[in-house]
Amino acid sequence: MNIIVCIKQIIDPETPMSQFAIDARTKRQVPGNNPLVISPYDANALEMAIQLKERQGAKVTAISVGGATTTTALRSALSMGADEAILVNDPLLAGSDQRGIAHVLANTIRKAGAYDLILTGCESGDWADRAVPAFLAEELEIGYVGYVTRIEARDGQVIVRRVVEDGYELIEAKTPFLAAISSDETNTARYAKLRDIMTAAKKIIPVWKSADLGLDSERIGSGAAKVAITDVYIPVKESRCEMIEGNTPEEKAATLAARLRELKLI
Repeated sequence: MNIIVCIKQIIDPETPMSQFAIDARTKRQVPGNNPLVISPYDANALEMAIQLKERQGAKVTAISVGGATTTTALRSALSMGADEAILVNDPLLAGSDQRGIAHVLANTIRKAGAYDLILTGCESGDWADRAVPAFLAEELEIGYVGYVTRIEARDGQVIVRRVVEDGYELIEAKTPFLAAISSDETNTARYAKLRDIMTAAKKIIPVWKSADLGLDSERIGSGAAKVAITDVYIPVKESRCEMIEGNTPEEKAATLAARLRELKLI
């Protein structure tokens, strides 16, 4: 079985808000010195792929679209257990929207060779975007299910467990197939061993350009984007403290109740 895992490198979501900054021109977050990590749901997808590899044998390839620093995320994927990694890095892709990124990923997957299963995160950890997996499945003309927490694969078929509002449902599908993975107690990303980290550091990660993938120039880049980001800002939190006066606890309680009614909070 050949499994492709699409991952994205983002600024660590646990970074304190005080360290976040937005570029006014690009409307993007400024990396600064903040740590970069694999998007959390993508890490869940990678863990699921590695578990399938361990249970029944598979080749796992991690693919990412990004800048030069994205090799860090791909080496993390290799240290966790992925067999190969591919980076697509080209300035022509800057500003691509969800359909554009899906087009890039689809052509990358085709060039990478035969595949049975494609795993992605159910949403990105920076923009909470959920569109790329569906667009990717559409581009490749394969089946797709989102919010998958568990997968069983055998004999050219997969059985996926998907979270729904009142529980979960089981769906059976033929491969090739794409599943967008949500977090579950069974797919928490593992910590890489030092030996595996050192081995991953020595592996060669090929870097592909737009010209290598035969991309449609009218579908990539900011000029082809159908979605425009008009504004991004860091919310300002304001807090105020109002002292409730009174000579006795009863007076303070009555004053507090009156003030809450005045503010229409009760």
